[in-house]
Amino acid sequence: MSPRSVSSRLFRLVRRRLGRVRPDWRWFADVGRSFVVSFLALAVSLWLLPGEQVTRGSESVATLALVVLAVGALLRPALTRLTVLTGTFGLLVAGLLAQVLVLGIALALVPTVERFSVGEIFVASWAAAVVAAGVNWLFDASSDEAYFGQVLGQAVRIAHRHGTAGPGLLVVQLDGVSEPLMRQAITGGAMPAVSQWLRDGTHRLRRWHTGLPATTPAGQAVLLHGDVTSVPSFRWYDKERGRLVVTSQTSDAAEVEDGFSNGRGLLAHGGVSVSNLFSGDAPLRLLTMSDAHLPSSDRGAASFAVARTGFVRSIILFVGQMLTEWHQGRRQRRRDVQPRVRRGGVFVLLRGLTTVVLRDLNVSIVSEHMARGAPVIFVDFVDYDEVAHHAGPSRPESMRTLESLDRVLQFFDELSAEVRRSYELVIVSDHGQAQGMTFKQLSGSTLAETVQQLASASVLSGDDDRPVETWGPANVLLSSAVRSERVVGAAARSVVRRRHTDEAVESRDALVVAASGSLAHLYLTDVEGRASLETIEQLFPGLVDGLAAHPHIGLVAVRRADGALLVTDGDGWRAIVDGVVTPGEGPDPLAVLGPLAADDLVGLDRRDHVGDLILLGRFDRALGEVVAFEELVGSHGGLGGWQTEALLIHPATWTVPDAHPLTGLQVHEALVRRLEQLGLRAETTA
Repeated sequence: MSPRSVSSRLFRLVRRRLGRVRPDWRWFADVGRSFVVSFLALAVSLWLLPGEQVTRGSESVATLALVVLAVGALLRPALTRLTVLTGTFGLLVAGLLAQVLVLGIALALVPTVERFSVGEIFVASWAAAVVAAGVNWLFDASSDEAYFGQVLGQAVRIAHRHGTAGPGLLVVQLDGVSEPLMRQAITGGAMPAVSQWLRDGTHRLRRWHTGLPATTPAGQAVLLHGDVTSVPSFRWYDKERGRLVVTSQTSDAAEVEDGFSNGRGLLAHGGVSVSNLFSGDAPLRLLTMSDAHLPSSDRGAASFAVARTGFVRSIILFVGQMLTEWHQGRRQRRRDVQPRVRRGGVFVLLRGLTTVVLRDLNVSIVSEHMARGAPVIFVDFVDYDEVAHHAGPSRPESMRTLESLDRVLQFFDELSAEVRRSYELVIVSDHGQAQGMTFKQLSGSTLAETVQQLASASVLSGDDDRPVETWGPANVLLSSAVRSERVVGAAARSVVRRRHTDEAVESRDALVVAASGSLAHLYLTDVEGRASLETIEQLFPGLVDGLAAHPHIGLVAVRRADGALLVTDGDGWRAIVDGVVTPGEGPDPLAVLGPLAADDLVGLDRRDHVGDLILLGRFDRALGEVVAFEELVGSHGGLGGWQTEALLIHPATWTVPDAHPLTGLQVHEALVRRLEQLGLRAETTA
């Protein structure tokens, strides 16, 4: 590609963005908002300067705000669109000088405002810019367009220097978004880009059934590696090693992946793994839990977005997200929204981390490697899942994250038309979520405390009232920083050591409860292998019946000595023998969970490290709500609601099995088959 063709492509991008501007009522509303923001920002900045700066108070400030808007209007279109054309240094210089120039001209035109020195103009202009950025964030994340423009322009440059031509595959995982919720978001207008693709017929929306467990580690194990047996939950107890395994810890994730990786994962042939739990055997793994790395500080778009302008933007939006979370949590409490959980404390920080910092990191990293021509990229965006856990799956703040993710998807689609490799875009999820009150809220005690009362024995819970999944993004960033030899690396190593000490505890207790959303495994640590119903009743009489009869436990599953899987809810029981449900006594405990429940339980029963007892939170079909064993208002892991109904959006030209719903293994095979068809990996031999 010649320099002239690169320039023409960049100018075409500018022209396309300028062509989107259409004066309408929204434009006038933006002008009004801009005046308010400018007035407030200038008032604060002038107040910060020493002395009396205006002679007519608010009238002078209002006049100055109008002049600033008028002068800025002459320069803003060119400056904002030039974010596609200018490099990092040019963008910073242009932005700095523009702020000073606009305010300087405005001050010269308004006689009722004192003349400033050049230094005072610098201070006032940037004080106003900071205030304006904060106020603007309260309206919306309006800087997304400029940010995407910067990343897009940088990606085009990288593609010119290093890009590889040919077909490619970009797989974007929207963590925790169920297929029914996606349809709801499309109908409600939250995802216009995805809606347009479906309406134009370029893509198809399908449902795939996760089965048990409905968790990210199990979902990514099958999507990335085709594994359906290694992961029984988000966390579990390994009897051989005598300790809890928590997949949101990097060392545990690496160990789990080593157990099922065969070197032929989805990303094995030149792929890039970004922000995933497992790597898919990708040669390049960035922000991946099982092998955490941060992007190198001198690599293209990633350093451009993170180290300089993008970092400043992320910090501003990060603070804004924390303030928004504080406000939304307070509003839920004031309105007595039910069900709800406490949303303060560390989650305020985690929300800003996942919905701003990690999202921007993902965008910049994926853009860089699309520009460089990676044949296949798989990236996980956890924005929705993180917010929905604490706010609720269908609550307004959760749906707003989908609007932001839709803009990301639209950006990737636009970028794929500008880089040398032609990427097919696929959207998947790993599970859904179901809403409901928590076991502790309803019972007044945690599941571990309930087990301890029934068994009269020591119980290790692994903190079932403190969700560990939400720490995943923080852990991967900390663990990535651990690899740094700088001061931040030393600090991160200290934090990670403390968290591992807190959560990866070896146990000598008689019982271990490992909860993951609405699913829990209970282990007898002194019994080798899988304990039978008869053994459990002998050691802890009344434990199984007591748990089954608990009003907030939906069912208990346990193996009998004859190998059958017994399922009971206290009112009735059924036995599953060789995958077939046999007659039992009383009402069928599986009926409320749907026709796939028996197969789902059998599938879980066949997984490694499954508990001696399997517990599911009660499902209320009338409300569609599930009881979670962790303190999460939106949960997943078990059965009931939309937590097992994941999504797949693929190009309409693909050949995908007509099964309704699909299985995770079928989705994995469809992705692998498409890579083979595109010539991006050798065909699998029988």
